[in-house]
Amino acid sequence: MTDQDTETVENRSEIVFVYDAVDCNPNGNPLSAGNRPRIDPQTQQAIVTDVRLKRYLRDQLDDDGLGVYIRNVKEEGHQFTREQLLEDRIKEIEPSEYDDPEELEEAVYSEFLENSADVRYFGATMSVDADDEEVADALPDHFTGPVQFSPGKTLHAVNENENYDSLTSVIATQEDKEQGGFGLDDHRIQYGLIAFHGVVDENGAEDTNLTQQDVKRLDTLCWRALKNQTVTRSKVGQEPRLYLRVEYEDDSFHIGGLQRNLSLGDGSKPEDELRNIDDLELDVTELIDRLDTHSDKIQKVRVAASDVVEFRNGDETGGENLLYSALEGTGVDVDQIEVYDEYQKAIAE
Repeated sequence: MTDQDTETVENRSEIVFVYDAVDCNPNGNPLSAGNRPRIDPQTQQAIVTDVRLKRYLRDQLDDDGLGVYIRNVKEEGHQFTREQLLEDRIKEIEPSEYDDPEELEEAVYSEFLENSADVRYFGATMSVDADDEEVADALPDHFTGPVQFSPGKTLHAVNENENYDSLTSVIATQEDKEQGGFGLDDHRIQYGLIAFHGVVDENGAEDTNLTQQDVKRLDTLCWRALKNQTVTRSKVGQEPRLYLRVEYEDDSFHIGGLQRNLSLGDGSKPEDELRNIDDLELDVTELIDRLDTHSDKIQKVRVAASDVVEFRNGDETGGENLLYSALEGTGVDVDQIEVYDEYQKAIAE
């Protein structure tokens, strides 16, 4: 890790993250009957909240051993409170060692953020009452996260898979081995290609000590989180397909809404016939054009693409190499992300 990696973020980044969902419920609505998938009633597009995506990312950060504040922790049947989780983040601080209240505040602030990777990214509300009030009072009421995502939407209308509407589960008890059945509603979508938009705000990064290395970690974190954190019964069937982070030359500037420049290509099947990634093309023509228009304001583009996606740029179609070539054709510096190589290198440092 270089000294530059440990410096606070200075330039803004914009993120496009695309993944698909096959025969699963990418984000259920607990207020609906049977926790049905969230679907826009006007467009029939499936919706995934930013909270759902951040949960995947927080769980992956936790699995990576990087320290997460907003998490559910149970040990030996005990559910830890938010106060206990806070104290766990700053347990190395001993207030009696500090004569100056400002020095204590600075130490608590730095220790908490160093041990709370999720807060550095996404912020947190800090309305807790820790046992040591002197320590708790050293933290602000809330941290505003510099990394924010808009709710994700599918690039097309989706259909619920009616085959899953009424399932019967059979359970064998341990006591008598008798079998019994019960009705179970299990609502899933047949297929959805979901696009998220995110921004890394350099101004907010100062408040949470977000570093260059933290932002670079996002380039593998999003991809790995979708691979590793979607293995429960209703979530299995989701795969990352495209991750793109545009890092800008100047602060306080980003193009905005880049995910809206993605669409299904002409070679795609009709929306009601989509069942997997082989049934569509991902058209990046408008995305490439917008990046080309603003290329003088872009420092670099970091990108990872699935090798099973068929991309379209204008009249050309092809695999991930077509996307990489199109990006390089804008004149910007393009850095292909080797997700697992970069992750292994990062944890070794």
